[in-house]
Amino acid sequence: MPELPEVETVKRTLIELITGKTMEQVQVRLPRIIQKPDDIQQFEVLLQGQTVETIERRGKFLRFILTDYVLVSHLRMEGRYGLYQAGEPLELHTHVIFHFTDGTELRYKDVRQFGTMHLFPKGEDLKQPPLHKLGLEPLEGAFTFEAFRQAIGHRKTKIKPLLLNQAYIVGIGNIYVDESLFLAGIHPEREASSLSRKELAALHASIVQTLRESVEVGGSSVKSYVNGQGEMGMFQHQLNIYGRESQPCKTCGTPIVKTVVGGRGTHTCPKCQPLKRKRAQKKSQD
Repeated sequence: MPELPEVETVKRTLIELITGKTMEQVQVRLPRIIQKPDDIQQFEVLLQGQTVETIERRGKFLRFILTDYVLVSHLRMEGRYGLYQAGEPLELHTHVIFHFTDGTELRYKDVRQFGTMHLFPKGEDLKQPPLHKLGLEPLEGAFTFEAFRQAIGHRKTKIKPLLLNQAYIVGIGNIYVDESLFLAGIHPEREASSLSRKELAALHASIVQTLRESVEVGGSSVKSYVNGQGEMGMFQHQLNIYGRESQPCKTCGTPIVKTVVGGRGTHTCPKCQPLKRKRAQKKSQD
């Protein structure tokens, strides 16, 4: 599933491609993609004449800011957008087509068909599902160390599942959790409440660093991800630990181990990320 860097890259690409374009017609070819409104015809009619003012991101969701509405789109596993000229042959799994007045078309393709779209009047999308209960944005100024510590520092949950929970921090999926924990030297099965203030500070910094570095190179194309122009991300070439099972750790040479934590495949260096408890140390440092 595309994570924050990939969705951020798609957002930036689409801003360049479709900002200022006006929708002449919308064609929904797979109704279940549209979650709101229930009436597919209403969805198509409401979007007629809407101009794309800009595109924003909230967690792993894209927010198309239109003249009167906000279209919230989640790519899920395989969703992708592409801009085409009208009349170009339709590719397989093209489920929604936004026809613009300038003769171009934004097409949404989704092999797995798990993607979703919600349409809201402006001002309503952040108050309702699926956006209303999302947590901190890790690349915004509000993601301070204190905000991070208050959100997760006292919880008796394993740190990896906690970081994957979008109610606390948004956009950090499996790849970037593994990478961030490795950089911070923290085992994914440590309880959040066992982490010292110093460890939490290291984790906070590693999350920001990892995500920023990935955004700079267009995200990670580990499977089928491409941006709105069909270009792959390049961060997979910089991964320290994710997908490197049995390969030597780049820091110490110890073979990387793959286990399952919270139902997710998890990569760990046994030497750089020892599973240990530091409650006494935490108390002394706090």
